[in-house]
Amino acid sequence: MKFAVYGKHLAEAVLPLLQTLVDKLEPAGGPLYFYEPFFRSLGEKLKFSSDPVLFTSQAGIQGKADILFSIGGDGTMLDAVTLVGNSGILITGINLGRLGFLSSISTEQIIPALDAILVSDYKLDQRTLLKLETPNGLFQPVNFALNEITVYKAKPMSMLTIQTWVNGDFLNSYWADGLIVSTPTGSTAYSLSCTGPIIAPDAGSFVITPIASHNLTVRPVVLRDDVEIRILIGGENTSFFVSMDSRIQEVHNPLELLIRKADFKISLLRLMDASFFNTLRDKLNWGLDVRN
Repeated sequence: MKFAVYGKHLAEAVLPLLQTLVDKLEPAGGPLYFYEPFFRSLGEKLKFSSDPVLFTSQAGIQGKADILFSIGGDGTMLDAVTLVGNSGILITGINLGRLGFLSSISTEQIIPALDAILVSDYKLDQRTLLKLETPNGLFQPVNFALNEITVYKAKPMSMLTIQTWVNGDFLNSYWADGLIVSTPTGSTAYSLSCTGPIIAPDAGSFVITPIASHNLTVRPVVLRDDVEIRILIGGENTSFFVSMDSRIQEVHNPLELLIRKADFKISLLRLMDASFFNTLRDKLNWGLDVRN
């Protein structure tokens, strides 16, 4: 197996953990593929048996690396997804952040986790992505998201009017601060904080969740993931933000967004004893009750 390593910023205190990663992976797969900006930020702080192969884009690892290790938190993991894209490379995350819902390997687990991965003792989660199409090519060519696509207001004292259609059928005009279209993976992210439902990763669903809707009867809607969602933002407030996971662009004109399921999935590598419901309980204290 060939391994790639992706990260952004690293505190001095966790350098020994990264060195452990390097020491374990190099003998098993030879030179590591290392994200170049991350490598440059480390300077001479890591020791390698042989010079790593540096990459900056999907083209640098597609067909060359089998597993990519994301070093950081969930935000780093979402950025890693944009690098991997439709290459088929497996992604696993070593969590150096606070919550670590996606990047599920803790620093305490790193050695046994690496031992398991090196003997292929793991399972794969196939995760659906969203694809965005707009007349002006917003976010092209990386117009896919693992968690959600969100539109939200740019002016703090105003609301957006967001007209929404599902497979050509009119759903609603949302008067709200914004609207989230979420995958099952993203149902435990921004959508959850806006009272959206928790959806199991293999449920085959999307959820539309309003942000601070100015209507008490408007609630999140769960849809099949083979639908086409069309969103039109216009009216008086023609300045707003569109985000795909952690990437954000500001729009200054009325815009139509077409959202569908992407034609490829992301493969997340999970340890054998990890499960979605374990993660809910451990990370989000889901179902926490003194009677338990």
